[in-house]
Amino acid sequence: MADDERDARHQIAKAIERIEEVIGALPGDVAKDLRNRIATVRGVLLEQRAPAFALIGRRGAGKSSLVNALFGARVADVGHVKSQTGRGKWFEYQSPAGAIAVLDTRGIQEGSAPTEADDAPTPIASIALELKRKAPDAILFLVRASEVDAAIDGDLDALEQVLGEVERAHRFRPPVIAVVTCCDLLEPKATRLHLRTLETEADVDEKLRHVHMAESVLDKKMRARGAIAPQLMKTVGVSSYMSWRDDGTLRADERWQLDVLAKELYQHLPNAGRGVFVRIARARGLQEELAESLTKAVAALCAGIGIVHVPAMDIIPITAAQVILVSTIAWISGRELGMKSAGELLSAIGVNVGVGIAFREATRQLVKLIPGAGNVASAAMAFAGTMAIGAAARAYFIRGEGVDAARRIYERARKVIPSKDRNDSNE
Repeated sequence: MADDERDARHQIAKAIERIEEVIGALPGDVAKDLRNRIATVRGVLLEQRAPAFALIGRRGAGKSSLVNALFGARVADVGHVKSQTGRGKWFEYQSPAGAIAVLDTRGIQEGSAPTEADDAPTPIASIALELKRKAPDAILFLVRASEVDAAIDGDLDALEQVLGEVERAHRFRPPVIAVVTCCDLLEPKATRLHLRTLETEADVDEKLRHVHMAESVLDKKMRARGAIAPQLMKTVGVSSYMSWRDDGTLRADERWQLDVLAKELYQHLPNAGRGVFVRIARARGLQEELAESLTKAVAALCAGIGIVHVPAMDIIPITAAQVILVSTIAWISGRELGMKSAGELLSAIGVNVGVGIAFREATRQLVKLIPGAGNVASAAMAFAGTMAIGAAARAYFIRGEGVDAARRIYERARKVIPSKDRNDSNE
């Protein structure tokens, strides 16, 4: 972690502590709700960790290929003929955006020894050893589209055992997402789902019918298992085919529905893993969803503080919460965490704050400039002002809209603030 980001994180942590002190002085029911709101922000920004996924499937199911597809990079070897993955192991992919932990496992029902062998007597024993070390946030159960009705009972037996191992080691049963892989190989094989607008409509429809049939068959079989059905969240058909030349350059990218899978994974992650995941996945829709969720949480937090107007008590916490919101949205978009990004936006929408000032100085300068800070006239103004700032931040950082567009969005969102409150906020 860079020194600037470490310093920014420390300053934000101190600001959150101050906000929590203010919350402690509010009425019981209000304080309880606001503690939940600030916990969301704390989880995403300060308690972040690598999300952890366990990939379970037989040899050739495409586990290593899916790892590469999720990352959009060649991070796991793919076994084309012989089972490649040997011992079950947690693999942590590192990038400037963050890290993801993946338990890539020995293929279940494998017909030959894998290239990377271990001393465990069975694939399940190998998996169990790693599951004791780390609990997965979710299990991805992989089955090739052509094998959803081929000896699937043995695969489901293994999945039940894995769920049992997680429960014994960590006292919870993780969500399961079924992934039907290699959908690109279904008939008509030459029809490219990742380029469907270039294909004949009838061919695309035929291929999609085959995909949906494979999804339905696997989903039905899994829901017939009492130990699996409660944990099964969704069944998704995907293509994860990517190919690289010897020099490392990308030769082919036929990924399809990885965005659907990413969204499903996101929905079942704890807050601590969500920010990192959306940064790495680079999925704008997920970035928007998380940023909007945080905006609503911070807006409600500011409104709650504004309900009980205590001069010199509500000013700095509301201002700090809004600056934290801007910094977090910028970070979600892929930027480094720091005051520079927050100052960049605030200046762009008309709040004239230098981008180089430190967090503590920024909060002092913003007290009389940001709607909802300074003389807090009403909780409604605090809420609307924060929502306006969040809307501008999402447009500017996540959607990449220009300064003028972000300013228009900000001004339009502020129109819901009563005119008297709006004038008071700029005194």
